[in-house]
Formats: sequence, C-alpha cells, structure tokens
Amino acid sequence: MGISDRKEREKQEMRKLIMNAAMEMFVKEGYEKTSLRNIADKIEYSPATIYLYYKDKDELLWGLQAEAFGKLNEIFQTSVTATDPVKQLEQLTKTYVEFGMNNPDLYDLMFIIRSPMNVKDDESWQNGSNAFKFLTDVIERCGDRLRYKDAKTAALSCWAMVHGLVSLNVRGRCKVLELPGEEDINKILIQSVDEYIELITR
Repeated sequence: MGISDRKEREKQEMRKLIMNAAMEMFVKEGYEKTSLRNIADKIEYSPATIYLYYKDKDELLWGLQAEAFGKLNEIFQTSVTATDPVKQLEQLTKTYVEFGMNNPDLYDLMFIIRSPMNVKDDESWQNGSNAFKFLTDVIERCGDRLRYKDAKTAALSCWAMVHGLVSLNVRGRCKVLELPGEEDINKILIQSVDEYIELITR
C-alpha cells in the first residue's frame, strides 16, 4: 500500500470515527445540545481536527443522513424482488415502515428534525433523491393499475402514508391506540400498509 492509499484510508477511518461519535451523541443528547467540541472530546481529538472534515454541525449531520439514505436504498434493492410492479410497491412500502421501526433514532435524524436542510444552496435534496427515485420508478411501472394520474403525485402520497405511520410510532404517538405491546403496534402498521395498497390499486 502506497503513502497516498494509506492517507486516504486514515482519512476514511477518521471520518467514520467522527460520524459514529456524532450519531451516538445526536441520539443520546439531542442534536441541538451536541456541539462539535463535544464530539471532539468524545473521540479525544481537538475540535480543529473535526473542522478538517466538516465545516459545521449541519454538514456533519448531512453526511450522516447521506450514509443512512445509502443504507435505505441498499435495503430497497435487496428487498424489492417481486416481478409484479404492484407487489414491488407493497414490498417497498413495507420495507420502508420496517426500516423506520427498526431504526427509530436514525429515522428521526433522517426525516423528522429540521436540520440540516439549509446546508446546501441548491433546491434539490440529494440525500433522499435515490430512495425517492426508486419509489417513483416502481410506481411508473405500475402504470394505470394505480388510482393516480401522475407518478410523482402517487409517489408523494405513498411516501406521506408510510412516513406518517413511522413518524407517529417513532415519536410515541401510536400509544393512543392503547395496544398491549410493540409487536401489536408493528402488526397494525403493516396492516395499514396492506389496506392502503388495496385502496390505491384498481
């Protein structure tokens, strides 16, 4: 391994160390209460070291989100295996809900907190673009089998549905259902997805 390769590997290892510490602290302490100095203290480096990789806390969270969305997109790729496009949509929406239920703290950082939507100057949201395109492509393959005139409208509706279910659960609002256990909440969320897909298909 050459010097340049070793330096690149060391950079990636440091970036991973910073991101892991940030993830833990954002979840445990809260995003607003965590500073780059706190993160530096946790990994036992100076704040100046972190600034070599991230200009501020928002950019660090943006990087965390990008990694999380990459993970979500990979899960879509491996979980959506049906040949029928409507079945693909069913698999996709259920996979999304299960991802949110299995990773509630990560989901909160990805979708619910306001930051860091202002970290980039362009109007597009690149972090979520691949996952949303995956959804839109599936919906386009469904064609006129869905009760929607436009693929993007259908995609937004499907996303809003599953995001709403996950968000209610992540923030503890599903307790209003007074279900006896987490298993029952999970079951009713998946059942809600099933019934939604039935409603929007012809």
